[in-house]
Amino acid sequence: MVKAADRAKNPARSSVWLEKRAARAGGGPAGLDRDRIVAASIRMLDEEGLGKLSMRKLASELGVTAMSLYWYVDTKDDIIEFALDAVYEEIDLAAVDAAEGWQGRVRALALAYRRVLVRHPWVSPCVGSYLNIGPNALAVGYKIQEAIRDTGLPLHGRPGAMSAVFQFVYGYGTIEAQFGRRAAEAGMSQDDFYTEAVAAFRDDPEFAEQIADMKEILDERASHGSVSAIWERDFAYALDILIAGIEAKAAPST
Repeated sequence: MVKAADRAKNPARSSVWLEKRAARAGGGPAGLDRDRIVAASIRMLDEEGLGKLSMRKLASELGVTAMSLYWYVDTKDDIIEFALDAVYEEIDLAAVDAAEGWQGRVRALALAYRRVLVRHPWVSPCVGSYLNIGPNALAVGYKIQEAIRDTGLPLHGRPGAMSAVFQFVYGYGTIEAQFGRRAAEAGMSQDDFYTEAVAAFRDDPEFAEQIADMKEILDERASHGSVSAIWERDFAYALDILIAGIEAKAAPST
């Protein structure tokens, strides 16, 4: 596993997936294994976020001593890397393969990735903090590259196309997840939170001038009746635009 000192010394080459950990003598603690540790860590991360995860709290959740965890992992970062890769398994790659054409595969991957980001709000900050080279993440990455390759774009254009789609999904899913968490922390539904938030500045005379130019689109969004409907509609339309752009770029010039 990756020691904390090694991560600090060479973070660009530090990953639990690059280390070859020597087997420890004897058997591990009864009833405990890495899968249980990872599943419990994901539950805690979903409920409390990255800042609240600790070896002590995780051990308590599992009903073991903190020292028992060190049989399987050396640091909290090890656990986060394992948890991060585990959630990528939620992306159904068989469903991606079954989708029609590269457009269908890109849509399936984009929607599944967004759902992961929304379901697990702690994933977003982890994506850029770790190498993210676990087996599930690499399998998803391969499917993304495969779909973009089949667009017919030249090699030099494929990274840009991947970035356009999946960095959009990352940003969209991150904002959606954080909005949902903020509403939950306030003890409100997303619909009520959105209504109150918009009303807070629409009703303030100091914002009257700025609101005048935004009234049309604010009224349009309010007409959908629910925040979830807005999330779904805007995501689908934005993805349509990106796919149309890729099709245009990939079309043979006349």
